[in-house]
Amino acid sequence: MLIPHDTRIALDMVVDLLNTAPESGQPEGGPVDGLAGIEALYDFARRHRISGVGELHEKDLRAVQEVRKRFAEIFATDDARTAASLVNTLVAAAGTTPQLSNHDGYDWHVHYFAPDASVADHLAADCGMALAFIVVAGEQERLRRCEAPDCRHAFVDLSRNRSRRYCSSRTCGNRLHVAAYRARRKEAAD
Repeated sequence: MLIPHDTRIALDMVVDLLNTAPESGQPEGGPVDGLAGIEALYDFARRHRISGVGELHEKDLRAVQEVRKRFAEIFATDDARTAASLVNTLVAAAGTTPQLSNHDGYDWHVHYFAPDASVADHLAADCGMALAFIVVAGEQERLRRCEAPDCRHAFVDLSRNRSRRYCSSRTCGNRLHVAAYRARRKEAAD
C-alpha cells in the first residue's frame, strides 16, 4: 500500500496519541494517562512538531483527550460505514480548511486544519483525513491493536500481506514467542 509521507506522519501521530490512553479495566497502579496534564500535551506537540501551538490550557487538554476517544472508536470498529461516519463527524467538527503549505523546511503539503486551529482541531483534521484515506482505500483492517494480552497498543499494519500482530516485534512479539518456546520446551521435558 502506497501511503504519502504526510499521511504516514499523521497516522504515526494518531497511533502515538492513542497509545497515551490508559487501557480501561486495568488494575490499580496500571498504565497511566500519557496526556494527564498540560506539560504532557506540550511534549506531545513538540514530539510531533505540531505547528502553531500557542499557550495551552486545561480546555485544550480535555479537547485532545476527547479527540483521542474518537480515534479509539475508529480503531475499534471493523465496519467501514461506521468508521466513515465517525471520521466525517470528527473532521467536520474540526472546521477543516484544506490548504497547501510549505514551512519549517518541508516541501509543499496539505494542511487540513484551519489557520490558528486548536491542537485538538489540528489533530482531528489532519489525523482524521489520514484515517479517511485508509477507509477510502478499503484498508481499514490495517488499523489494529496489539495482540499481546498485556499490551493492546494501537498500530497501523503496513506489512505487505497485512499479517502484523504486535505493536512491536522486538518487544511484544519476541516476548510472546519466547514464552511459547519455553512452554513447548517444558512440555517436551515433562
